[in-house]
Amino acid sequence: MSIKLSKKIMTKLGRTNAEFNLIEEGDKILVGLSGGKDSLTMVHAMKEQQRRAPFKFEFLAVTVSYGMEENFDALIAHCKEHEIPHVVHDTKIYDLAEEKIRKNSSYCSFFSRMRRGSLYGAAEKHGCNKVALGHHMDDAAESFFMNFIYNGQMRSLAPKYTAGNGLVVIRPLIQMRERQLTAFALDNNIQTIGDEACPSMRFDVKMPHARAKTKEMLRKMEKEFPSLFTSLNAAFKNISVDSFFMVED
Repeated sequence: MSIKLSKKIMTKLGRTNAEFNLIEEGDKILVGLSGGKDSLTMVHAMKEQQRRAPFKFEFLAVTVSYGMEENFDALIAHCKEHEIPHVVHDTKIYDLAEEKIRKNSSYCSFFSRMRRGSLYGAAEKHGCNKVALGHHMDDAAESFFMNFIYNGQMRSLAPKYTAGNGLVVIRPLIQMRERQLTAFALDNNIQTIGDEACPSMRFDVKMPHARAKTKEMLRKMEKEFPSLFTSLNAAFKNISVDSFFMVED
């Protein structure tokens, strides 16, 4: 079965790449592939970009196994069918998490941190100089408002940054809307992996409410102000630092 990528997705990917120099000549990029709609869109878009780009780059899709006997057979078969280079990176994150969960630590933060560290380790193992994550514009907006409301910080998700270990982290989908990625999966009838693969589902803990509440708040705001996300996208590039309460050194 051939995969159809909308013109909007590839145009946005190309523009974002050109704007932030995400993918460059000679790169070998590790693409985090959870099997969800976001990462599946990203890996297929990267493959198409590889075909179209006037320069050469490589990529490797990497799926992190938490060590809880996950079944990735369908995802492995999908990558093989579409000639996507793919490996499963085995970890013991689930075993490590049990003690942390019992101590009422932030399990979402823990799993995210451990997963990111595992991807960095896999990137070094496979000789990759960049790591691509599947965050989109909705994620960036939610992150901004969660930091603003709950942490008193003006922070979001950068399209590109350098991690402490020197790896460059990129977010090729950062200017796309979540609904575009959902449509991609539905239009191509792709079997996706959802929350059932999250290790936290196996623990008796209360699910985080902050993101759900923020998502609902943004849904209501967009209904009243249809250009909300377009304005946010522009605002993230147009920050007037001088107008904030900055303390001089």
